[in-house]
Amino acid sequence: MILDSTEALGYVPKRIVSLVPSQTELLYWLGLEQETVGITKFCVHPDQWFRSKTRVGGTKAVNKSSVDSLQPDLIIANKEENLQEQVEALARDYPVWLTEIKNLEDALQMINDIGILVDKQKKAESLIREIGKSFDSLGSRLPTTNSRLATCYLIWQDPYMTIGHDTFIHDMLSKCGFENIFANKTRYPEVTVSQLQTANCELLLLASEPFPFKQKHVDELQIGLPNSKIVLVDGEMFSWYGSRLLSAAEYFKKLISSIL
Repeated sequence: MILDSTEALGYVPKRIVSLVPSQTELLYWLGLEQETVGITKFCVHPDQWFRSKTRVGGTKAVNKSSVDSLQPDLIIANKEENLQEQVEALARDYPVWLTEIKNLEDALQMINDIGILVDKQKKAESLIREIGKSFDSLGSRLPTTNSRLATCYLIWQDPYMTIGHDTFIHDMLSKCGFENIFANKTRYPEVTVSQLQTANCELLLLASEPFPFKQKHVDELQIGLPNSKIVLVDGEMFSWYGSRLLSAAEYFKKLISSIL
């Protein structure tokens, strides 16, 4: 079943499978070493879990037989990162907590909800407070004269893909005081260099994931966008919505200082 409330589980889970990298890292932060029995091949943090926990396939290619072998009493999934048909197949046999994260407020609510589900509410509440403080500090550090640079954030190459207004990354861009030039789009639209030129892109951010942009890609794009500032950024800081948020605001402060 797909749980519709934190009370629906009715017990404290002892065998958890996480299908979401950022939420796997959150389970580690909450101290669920023994309870977390399965993760995906993309759950690279923490490294010791990546090396030791049973991997149940990818976020969009879950191996159900591997999940079955673990007999979980809770599966944590996400509407965007996991495929609906796979989640529904798992939910026929196991309880699934399905998250949907589009902004910081959603992320904090998710942390609270998972804290309740795994009986780690006090630790979750502490994490929420610390993240809130760090982002409050980020807001106070933004220059009052910030002109909100016309910004594009690329997540993929061939074709180039960016982010629309209904994504978590868009909310992180806003928190940094950057103006997403494709805020009129949804999800992850394809874009061209010509469109970036027409939109007068002032700042182009190239993420380290899911496509690993490198300096050679900066050099290639700079040819067609000579007036744009192009910067490589840590994609985890913009897209991981669990305990990684503790480090995100400080990273954003340094990034903003290096750009402005």
